[in-house]
Amino acid sequence: MHVLVTGGTGHSGSHIIPELLSAGHQVTGLVRSDEGAAAVTALGATARRGDLRDLDDLRQAASESDGVIHVAHRQDLLPVGGMDAVAAAEIEVMNAYRDALAGTGKPLVAAGSIGSPGHLGRAATEADAALPADDEHSGTLRMRNTVESTVIGFAEQGVRSSVVRMANIAHSTVDQHGFLPTLIALAKEKGFAGYPGDGSNLWNAIHIRDVARIYRLALEKGEAGRYWHAVADGEVPLRSLAEAIGERTGVPALSIPLDELMVPGYFGFLANIVTNSYPASNLITRRDLGWEPLEPGLFDGLDNGNYFPAR
Repeated sequence: MHVLVTGGTGHSGSHIIPELLSAGHQVTGLVRSDEGAAAVTALGATARRGDLRDLDDLRQAASESDGVIHVAHRQDLLPVGGMDAVAAAEIEVMNAYRDALAGTGKPLVAAGSIGSPGHLGRAATEADAALPADDEHSGTLRMRNTVESTVIGFAEQGVRSSVVRMANIAHSTVDQHGFLPTLIALAKEKGFAGYPGDGSNLWNAIHIRDVARIYRLALEKGEAGRYWHAVADGEVPLRSLAEAIGERTGVPALSIPLDELMVPGYFGFLANIVTNSYPASNLITRRDLGWEPLEPGLFDGLDNGNYFPAR
């Protein structure tokens, strides 16, 4: 299969490309720069110069492929319009893919997020549809939810579309910009590893190589209109994570009262996120894609030599 991959130089994409190539697929990576072209070429893929802003070129690139994996985002829009602007631009990109793939049955696998399911009173599952943008529980993910719903809707137009919902934490030996490095940096800066309230709220995590295999399996055999959960550790108490970080940095793990979190302080822009609970299940993904996590879990991953000196 000839696969178009966007975001091939990022954390996810740089693992998805080798995963596809090892399974015998041909890969073209959309890149904006000579540096990006060199990176995807080094992975073994063909580089195609392009930009997410050029929708006509995206349609052409998608139409020439046997399927698309989309993990790129318009990060340039974050400073001027925030996540709403990024998501609005992404809907335009998704519609360009729809134009190219409608009626073909070709796969489109797009990146999504596991939002806060606290209103459910249980772990989120792949059967849970994205909340409407105007739902009171959609919160900061309201526009991201709209992107997911848009992609899922393409199934009715002859696209084998699906969404891979990413865990809060995707860890690896090369993770530099995710939640985990951020939490570790905060502990070092503040002199303690903080957690909100009693720290019983739950996060989820996965190794990035396990993520890459889910994308490949969704591309190869995932049914249209489906959500997949890129989650290995589905219920990690934030206090346990703070204690693990504190133990490895030599600082205490301390509670931060909830009424102090919503003002600038320890967590900064993460305050709205760290107070939420994100329990998530992967049972449907495992059953329907035949996927099983093979890589180290979150707490073993902390000792992979990337986040802390090897012990």
